[in-house]
Amino acid sequence: MPSTLRRILYLTWIIVALASAPHSALAEDPAAQKLVPSLIVMNAQGASLQGGTLTLNGVAPSTIVFADRPVRAAGHMLTAPDEGFAKDPPNATVSVFSKSDATFHDAVVVLKTPKLIADRLTFAVQALEGDLAGADGPASVFIDTADFEVSALQSMFPSTNWPPSMRH
Repeated sequence: MPSTLRRILYLTWIIVALASAPHSALAEDPAAQKLVPSLIVMNAQGASLQGGTLTLNGVAPSTIVFADRPVRAAGHMLTAPDEGFAKDPPNATVSVFSKSDATFHDAVVVLKTPKLIADRLTFAVQALEGDLAGADGPASVFIDTADFEVSALQSMFPSTNWPPSMRH
């Protein structure tokens, strides 16, 4: 058998062996499933953006959390500062209603160092675009993806139909 044909047969045998072998080495790492991307929505009676500080006045005591695939869960958690903001500050859109002309004012910011005192929540921020000048009504803050551990989401959303790979 010529040398080239022998090499082709040998490579074919390797490809067939790899294709039919169990894919445990290529399977998704279960540890990688421990974090679930989630979106957060905070509501407040009002918001202002002064310099590098975002202030939410009359912030709601609970915050909405929404997790999409693979979990598809939604619910509430207590409004509380998150230590993770220091490690990986999330982007957020702050949308505030203006009572005088029934319009919305939006600002996109990077949230840093949250501080909650009673119903007043402040963040050091980096403003990326927009402003809240003239906005004097209710406010919503839409916080970009935050990663929650599956166990935290499972405690927030116990009735969710969790995929088998994410069940306790």
